[in-house]
Amino acid sequence: MTAHTTTSATGTAGLLLRDAPVYRDGAWAGDAVAIRGGRIQAVGTGDELSGLVGPDTEVRSLAGCWLLPGFHDAHVHPVGGGLEMAQCDLSGAVEIEEYLSRIATYADTHPDAAWITGGGWSMSSFPGGVPTAELLDRVVADRPVYLPNRDHHSAWVNTRALELAGLDAATPDPADGRIERDAAGRPTGALHEGAMGLVGRLVPEPTAADLLDALLRAQRYLHSIGVVGWQDALVGRGLGMQDTLETYLAAQRSGDLTAKVVLAQWWDRERGLEQLPELVERRRRAQAAGVRATSVKVMQDGVCETHTAALLDPYLDGHGASTHNHGLSFIAAEDLARFVTALDAEEFQVHVHALGDRAVRDSLDAVAAALAANGQRGNRHHLAHLQVVSPSDVERFAALGVVANAQPLWACRDEAMEELTLPFLPESARDRQYVFGSLQRAGARLAFGSDWPVSPAEPLWGMHVAVNRTAHDGSSGHEPLQREEALSITSAIEAYSAGSAYVNRVEDSTGRIEPGMAADLVAIDLDLLGADPTQIASASVRHTFVDGREVYSA
Repeated sequence: MTAHTTTSATGTAGLLLRDAPVYRDGAWAGDAVAIRGGRIQAVGTGDELSGLVGPDTEVRSLAGCWLLPGFHDAHVHPVGGGLEMAQCDLSGAVEIEEYLSRIATYADTHPDAAWITGGGWSMSSFPGGVPTAELLDRVVADRPVYLPNRDHHSAWVNTRALELAGLDAATPDPADGRIERDAAGRPTGALHEGAMGLVGRLVPEPTAADLLDALLRAQRYLHSIGVVGWQDALVGRGLGMQDTLETYLAAQRSGDLTAKVVLAQWWDRERGLEQLPELVERRRRAQAAGVRATSVKVMQDGVCETHTAALLDPYLDGHGASTHNHGLSFIAAEDLARFVTALDAEEFQVHVHALGDRAVRDSLDAVAAALAANGQRGNRHHLAHLQVVSPSDVERFAALGVVANAQPLWACRDEAMEELTLPFLPESARDRQYVFGSLQRAGARLAFGSDWPVSPAEPLWGMHVAVNRTAHDGSSGHEPLQREEALSITSAIEAYSAGSAYVNRVEDSTGRIEPGMAADLVAIDLDLLGADPTQIASASVRHTFVDGREVYSA
């Protein structure tokens, strides 16, 4: 093939990566990339690009690797993930006794910790998805324990924490949450959605130094799995999280922020349009420091496992009979339309947590209202999670220019799906989950993210599930979840690169390996295009480059 050089690509390369097939336009092309000044100077074969090698050029052989565009995560919580990595981390465990062992070990090795915090447990590990304070009391009874689960929509607390919060049988459920109770109405140790805050508000907040350490710890981890940029899906005070705007600004000022990020500011659902000027001012302050806080996160519903995702038809009970529970809409549909219209008029991108089909419809209606009032302003609004989408709403994504921001790792029949979701979903929702293929065929733009630490952040694992519709680790042993909704490997790669770069408005500079683009690259050890699709999750990242600088090497 012929080397593709830009007209400005005069002089020698600063770095030449060679002996690694290069992903371009859905195929492998050439085996070398020349980089100059952080940008891709040329793509071709090693022989074709040899003329760009000068006395100061670093030539690196990546023999045994394949080069992909660097991955972008369209929905992630890095600071929360970084904090959990340094606290009582329950992620990866599945057995109750393993959880208790980790908690006991952490408590023993942190005798001065006033609270035991961290999280990452799975609902599917417990009968009915509900852990109890009694279990925690076995290993920690003298100090309060507060442990959010993997999706951060529930928290596991011990008796001491319930006592400190003053929760008893007389405590009412908040409007946006639920306290698990025994037959006498006494709290049993699990708090869902807004009820988490009844205890969470008492947990000591991390310091500014803790938050900065967490961000940089998370950045190192995300770079190690090929992630070069992301959209932080919650920056502000929400869901028990601390405001991390200053954390990002500090990392930017010190030069430690190497990832390309957009911050989604939190929309406080307890307030209304009076918070809009604050969001505008925070965006201005961030921009002055070189950080883009140009998105606003609106949480519209909960999750299916706790029956709080907003559905058009009601959930079923444990016997398959219809109930009166349609889930929770945290914001009334008419208010959501007003809020999205006002945010759109202020040139904010709106990033909506919409998991159930009613939440999806209300969110699409809100974007439609904004377009009717403001015209097409190109703000690239996106809906995240999209577990259930009504067929009548699939084509609306493309028509309204709404990006489908999906978390592909969830699109399989794992234990949570088999035990906590499918038995309780109405028929109208059961076979309409994670409809990636339908959205793509209808012309919707797909962007992928992880929601880490809710679920693992590895893009290669997410691609595996998107293509196979089975668990990335083969643990479920179940048949694929709606095989017809599977994507090709090239579509999955695009959703994790160019698609997510589009959400963050950086698709003209990153997300593709082309001359003139930023040298944001990931080298992996598997030929994804030629390998057995069931082996995708076995691939690993060997090198990650941001602007031509190596930020990770295995």
